Order: sequence, then structure tokens, then C-alpha cells
Amino acid sequence: MEASPSSPPVLGAAAAAAAGVGGRSPNPLLPSPDLTDFFVWREFVWGGIAGAFGEGMMHPVDTLKTRLQSQAIMTEAKAQKNIFQMVRTVWASDGLRGFYRGITPGVTGSLATGATYFGVIESTKTWLENANPNLSGHWSHFIAGAIGDTLGSFVYVPCEVMKQRMQVQGTQKSWASAAAKGSISQTHGTRMYGYYNGMLHAGCSIWRDHGLKGLYAGYWSTLARDVPFAGLMVTFYEAMKELTEYGKTKYLPNSDLDVSNSFEGLVLGGLAGGCSAYLTTPLDVIKTRLQVQGSTSRYNGWLDAITKTWTSEGVHGLFKGSVPRIIWYIPASAFTFMAVEFLRDHFNDKVDTDASELATLSIDARSEVEEAA
Repeated sequence: MEASPSSPPVLGAAAAAAAGVGGRSPNPLLPSPDLTDFFVWREFVWGGIAGAFGEGMMHPVDTLKTRLQSQAIMTEAKAQKNIFQMVRTVWASDGLRGFYRGITPGVTGSLATGATYFGVIESTKTWLENANPNLSGHWSHFIAGAIGDTLGSFVYVPCEVMKQRMQVQGTQKSWASAAAKGSISQTHGTRMYGYYNGMLHAGCSIWRDHGLKGLYAGYWSTLARDVPFAGLMVTFYEAMKELTEYGKTKYLPNSDLDVSNSFEGLVLGGLAGGCSAYLTTPLDVIKTRLQVQGSTSRYNGWLDAITKTWTSEGVHGLFKGSVPRIIWYIPASAFTFMAVEFLRDHFNDKVDTDASELATLSIDARSEVEEAA
């Protein structure tokens, strides 16, 4: 099986569904379409596990990125700390725990996004290629990735809002001290929001203070960042896979070199994630500032945020946090694709075998009933 987010098992399900009518397969040796469709859900499971794994591994770097990007809002200062200064600041104020603030909503959101991202890519890509052959290849990869990430955004965005607000707070003592000094105020004497003790407290507090709008703060800016990112990542991944396969065929035609799907997913997934992350950094900066700013808004929407950022900070401001963002996405994407390929390699064959055995038992039972009749 190739190391691809568009895995053969889903193609098999689509083909079986097209071949059968009324839940029966015309070939008695194959499982019924209904049974095969059931096992398509394993892609959602693999994707969810992989997404949560990648987020959990790289959450400390994401915390540094978030604090770098939101520092202009927190202090209204133009001069920003670099990533090494931020590491010292977080460690001095909160220790190791400070790097893991907001990890619960972060993992929850990544689990939902990973499940929908990998779960719908193949079915969407196959449908697009069948409905419109002109969308085959990289266009279908881009659109399928974008649709998968968009579906996950309904869960991911509220989790992202909670995660990022928890990431910038540090300890309760440091947050209270900063509030007293006025360094987290948009206007004199006005606090952005209260301190959150956990995911549930953050969600309830945001809902109480701002309603659904507060939980989905920066929703459109999140889509503006994640839709192109998700589309670019799967496009880059598939393109690099094709390039790798071409290189093997052209330069190593007689080689018995066998690279595991997991290792290929690790390397190519990391490269795809890093390239996509850098290109979409400006969109991430705007999204972060809109979500962190709280009740007293400095920015009146996405367009106003990008205009003010460009005017006051220039290109450097739009690419603020690009280094930790790339540092985060290279290993996070690598771990995610590696985990998906590992799960597929080690569990898909077993699931397919179990499905065939269930189908065989069903066929045998039906034959016995027919003979008895």
C-alpha cells in the first residue's frame, strides 16, 4: 500500500458500493458494499489518532508561536521577543507547565480535524474525479484536503479559541499581575477576559460572556488559513510522492530498496507541512490576533486586522511566528502522516481479512438456509 492520504481501502469501498445494489455484492467472494462501507470509518479513526498524536507531541512549540504572534495585543508594543527569549520568558514565569497550557482543547480539536481530514479525502477525491475528470490530479487533492479540513473546523475552531487564550495566560498569578499593570488591556482599566482554569471553564466562560460568537471568534480567518493550508499540504504530499516514485523508477530501476510507508510518510509529510505552513503564516497571524483580542476589539474583522498589521509592522509583522510555526508543522505533519501510514499498514489488512471472513460466514449461512429450503 502506498503512503498516501488517499488510501486504497476507501477506493475499494467506493468500487464495491458502485457494483452492488440493495446491500448485496454481485461477486459472492467479496463482502457486501454495506459491510465494506462500514470499514471506511477506520480512516476517520486513524486520522483522529494521528492528529491528536501530532498535536500532543508539538504543543510546546505551538505555545511559543501563539505567544509571539499575540504579544502585540497583550502589550501593544511593536518590538517583539524572538523565539529564544520567549522560551526563557515562559520557563521563568511558569516552568515546564507553561509550555503545555491549553493542550486539552488543542488535542481535542486536532483529533476532530485529523479524523475529518483523512476520513473524507479519498471519497471526495474519487467523487470529484468521477464527476469531473478535469479535476483529477493535484486539483482533486487540493479540493479534497480543503473540504476535509473545513468539516473539522466546526469542532476545531472553538477548541482553538480556548487553547490559544489558555496559552497566553501563563499562571493565574502572572495573569493577575499583568492585568493589574494594564499590560493586557485594550483600554485603560478594561481586562480582556478572566483567567481560565481548564477547558470546561474556558468554554463556559466564553459562552457566558460572548455566546456562540465568542467560541467561533476568528472563524472565517481560521478557514482562510486552514483551507489553503490543508489543500496545499495534501497537494505537496502527493506531488512529492509522485516525484519520489519517478526518481526510483528513473535512477534506481533495478534496486531492491524498500522504504516503509511509515518512513516515507514521516519524511514527505514533514516537508509538505513545512512548505504549507510558511506560505500560510500571514493568515495564521491574523487569525491568532482576532481570536486572542477578547471583548474590547482592536481589530474590526479580518480585513481591518491585515491592514493594520501591514501598516504598523510591514511584511515582518505578517510573518511573525513563521519560524516556530514551521518548526511546529514539520514534525507535527511528519508524525501525523507517519502515524496514519503505520496504522494503515498494521491494521487495514487485519480489518480487510475480518471483513472477508464475516462475508464468507454470511454466504455459508445463506447457502445452508437455501439448501434446507
